[in-house]
Amino acid sequence: MDDLRNNYLTAIAGAGDEAALEEIRVAALGKKGEISLKMRELGQMDPATRQAAGAALNRLKDEIDAALRAKKSALADAALDARLKGEWLDVTLPGRPRRQGTIHPVSQVTEEVTAIFADMGFAVAEGPQIEDDWHNFDALNIPPEHPARQEHDTFFMARAEGDDRPPHVLRTHTSPVQIRAMAAQGAPIRVIAPGRVYRMDMDQTHTPMFHQVEGLAIDRDISMANLKWVLEEFCRSFFEVDSVELRFRASHFPFTEPSAEVDIRCSWEGGQLKIGEGDKWMEILGSGMVHPKVLSAAGVDPNEWQGFAFGMGIDRLAMLKYGIPDLRAFFESDLRWLRHYGFAALDMPTVAGGLSR
Repeated sequence: MDDLRNNYLTAIAGAGDEAALEEIRVAALGKKGEISLKMRELGQMDPATRQAAGAALNRLKDEIDAALRAKKSALADAALDARLKGEWLDVTLPGRPRRQGTIHPVSQVTEEVTAIFADMGFAVAEGPQIEDDWHNFDALNIPPEHPARQEHDTFFMARAEGDDRPPHVLRTHTSPVQIRAMAAQGAPIRVIAPGRVYRMDMDQTHTPMFHQVEGLAIDRDISMANLKWVLEEFCRSFFEVDSVELRFRASHFPFTEPSAEVDIRCSWEGGQLKIGEGDKWMEILGSGMVHPKVLSAAGVDPNEWQGFAFGMGIDRLAMLKYGIPDLRAFFESDLRWLRHYGFAALDMPTVAGGLSR
């Protein structure tokens, strides 16, 4: 047995790879291996000799098995060291500026808007971009004869011939998210709903797909005064000015009553927009008190709860704040444009730390 031990331990120590090591294992411990065959000879021995020889063979088997495992681990470590040396890379080297990505202005403004409203206690709600007719129109008090429900203004999904079910549409606003949020959570509720919306329009200031954010606040004692304060605080924070002046003009939206379009005081001196000063007014959003029929459709009792809603275009906010002249450039995938108007990837906007660079 001493000869067996020395022979196999020497062979194991000299194995150069795992294939050679496996050959040694089979020769020693395989079903027809040398030690396995000797184990079978134990039955031909007398009890005393069998007991001593069996214990010695088991010790030899365990010793060779342990040597095989240790050598296999050493070979694996050596292979890993060789690979690491061959694939070495100094991760402390500075990054290459030409490979740094930038954040799209739409994503940046979405994060800015979210940060501002989160600071005022609004959560973010999301919903599907393909909506059914009820959530997109009926629940929002939009009558069948409304222009928005015509095919020249809305993208309707194709239906099989003979399908009488209500049509699905690419949502025309994120207001259906408000319906879904109220139906799921009830009142009180305070949410914003940012996301993509779709309408049939295309020019310098309109695209068939654009981004919108809508806000909703429902409680027992909410009034237009609360709406005015929220919008003033938002505009002051978003445009990063000390004060703003808003003007509310009576308007009509099917889902709010009363409804108001909101203008902000500004100036255009030298072709540059300045918010909060000057003698010009610019429309920036629509708003109003949520219509009782909308509350009822969402399962909220209008006799106990009331609230306000508002909506604005994220793309247009980006154009106003960062001086982007053409909305179509947002979606043309021009890397030169993105490098010019993009934002640093690790610049996370916060109200306390500043929204933009």
